[in-house]
Amino acid sequence: MIGGGQGAFIGGVHRMAARLDGLYDLVAGALSSTPEKSIASGRELGLADDRCYPTWQAMLEGELARPEGERIQAVSIVTPNHAHFEPALAFVDAGFAVILDKPMVHTTEQAEALARKVRDRDAIFAVTYNYSGYPLVRQAREMVRSGEIGEVRKVVVEYNQGWLATKLEESGQKQADWRTDPSRSGVGGCIGDIGSHCEQLVASITGLEIDKICADLTTFVPGRELDDDANLLLRFKGGARGLLFCSQICVGGENDLRIRVWGTKGGLAWHQEEPNRLLVHRLDQPDQVYRRGNGYLGEAAAAGTRLPSGHPEAFIEAFANVYKAVAEAIYAGAGADSPKRFGFPGVEDGARGVQFIHRTVESSRSEQKWTAL
Repeated sequence: MIGGGQGAFIGGVHRMAARLDGLYDLVAGALSSTPEKSIASGRELGLADDRCYPTWQAMLEGELARPEGERIQAVSIVTPNHAHFEPALAFVDAGFAVILDKPMVHTTEQAEALARKVRDRDAIFAVTYNYSGYPLVRQAREMVRSGEIGEVRKVVVEYNQGWLATKLEESGQKQADWRTDPSRSGVGGCIGDIGSHCEQLVASITGLEIDKICADLTTFVPGRELDDDANLLLRFKGGARGLLFCSQICVGGENDLRIRVWGTKGGLAWHQEEPNRLLVHRLDQPDQVYRRGNGYLGEAAAAGTRLPSGHPEAFIEAFANVYKAVAEAIYAGAGADSPKRFGFPGVEDGARGVQFIHRTVESSRSEQKWTAL
């Protein structure tokens, strides 16, 4: 693992997810950008002293020096956004599988370079858009893509939080500090942090490609450098329309991610804070509620389920489904085509997400879309 050491939230999430199915052992780490903290974090996690590395460069060198059968097989990169590209590119080039947190990288140029490297090296590469790992998101995908709700006409996706309603970054809170800093977060604030999840969720469930964007990004908190609220109109190739909005200044919002999809024959709705329930609408029929863990669900949902119906499965398990799929790809000796074969978000999803963030920022800066009354 790179990043995720002392004081990090997401590193612990990734470690729990990786271990859930007994498919991974954490054996080496460069867990902080501060060498002393990196080594201390590794020792706290029980890593051998010679595999508590001060930097990711030292880890790459040290692991390559080991006999092939004793090296790490995969690296999980859970650093802030600005520290994604270089280690991801280096470990792909060295022949390791890479599991990278989202958004994938800072720039579209970096995204294109990384995608090329993955293809050239025929590498296994995953981006942890974890919401696509929920069983009922997989069920929704299967239903929409099989045509159960007909041709998609409209999509509404939203993600509302309230934790940045004040200038929390001034308190020294680590997560707020780097997420509101353009040098570490990138060109997008809210749109990059949680709006990217919205874009990927739409693409995962519907398969629709965005053709045009009309975006309005706002920074409500005085003195903040990046957007903390986003509202988008979407036009998809093929004619469908969409709304995407996300915010981190909606007081009371926790992790209120929702998606609704309507087609010519029906619709469906899923809410991340009630993830074990999928509402399904059909023309001239009563609404139905699908619940996780039942035999009437499809193969993809069943494969991502660990507990009997009625026992909630949620955030950690969704992450674990991404890790499980990557492990299956490694065991199968798969390559760059593994995201399609094993059903996890890959480098192309990550590159599309980076382009989405940049195009949204560009759209918001243009005033040509506004018509005065």
